Amino acid sequence: MSRLIMLPCAAFLRVYEPLSAFGQTERARWEAYATSADRPRRADALEAEREEALRRIIALPPIVAPARESEDAYVRWADGTTYVCPWQTRLRSWLALGRLRATARSPLADAFAPSEAGRAAADFANWEKEGMASRVHIQSSTWSVPPIWFVPFAPTERWLVLGTPGDREISRPATASATRTLIYATTMAQARRRVARALATVRRVPGAPRGPRSQEEAPDEPSAPPTADLVQASVALEEIGRWLEEFHPHSLVELDYGGLVQLLDDDALRADQSVAEVSAAVSALASREYELAAAMYQRLRARWRKLEAVEQGS
Repeated sequence: MSRLIMLPCAAFLRVYEPLSAFGQTERARWEAYATSADRPRRADALEAEREEALRRIIALPPIVAPARESEDAYVRWADGTTYVCPWQTRLRSWLALGRLRATARSPLADAFAPSEAGRAAADFANWEKEGMASRVHIQSSTWSVPPIWFVPFAPTERWLVLGTPGDREISRPATASATRTLIYATTMAQARRRVARALATVRRVPGAPRGPRSQEEAPDEPSAPPTADLVQASVALEEIGRWLEEFHPHSLVELDYGGLVQLLDDDALRADQSVAEVSAAVSALASREYELAAAMYQRLRARWRKLEAVEQGS
């Protein structure tokens, strides 16, 4: 009997590193983990992460971060190589707490008891003093996918599963899933190349930060995108580029729509061409077809605003 799995309404950008990227002890542990029959698979992993987070939230007092780091990971195989993406639940919780306290207003900023939040912050500070690297293999986004996340991928790198074998659209191997899934996956080399190309393209547009032309020359290009949009895109591309550079060059990069597929019907998932639209927008910017670039971007934003509206109404 099938069961309904309610996943968190979030998308995920993940980096899977080859076993060779890890130290000897950690490599042996992940190698054994990858072949274990008891490890959670993709859909079960998302559900397990959600249930664990709920248990921490409803605890009295709420638990800001787990006492120990997670020993679980997502696993992929490609061309005879094993790749792992550690959950890093404790580290991600620490970093999320820092963002919450820095950006949120009350009552969100006070969601956790001050003593618990302070203790978690102190634990993180001590962890950093030990020289531990605070890089995360997983980024998440609730209710929507940031436009920049589509840049590292190509339309042909999509894996769509709507529940039955006949409903699959496959172009690259992906971790098997029995639930509705939309995933893009590519190599680290391709991801870095596409991000670098997009960043260079944005910087060449009149009015863009650190571009070859000054803002005074922007009126010669009446259809050029607004400077504010270019600055935002440039900053976001720089951030994602720096993040990708932190990992092994032979890693894999994955965009998983995660629980967002629950908010889209089958027709919407089949019709979703977000990666193609972003790719077309970048190519249009490169050839100074600014109206086409704007049209592609607006079509993309119109689609995702519908999901963002669900967040506002929930």
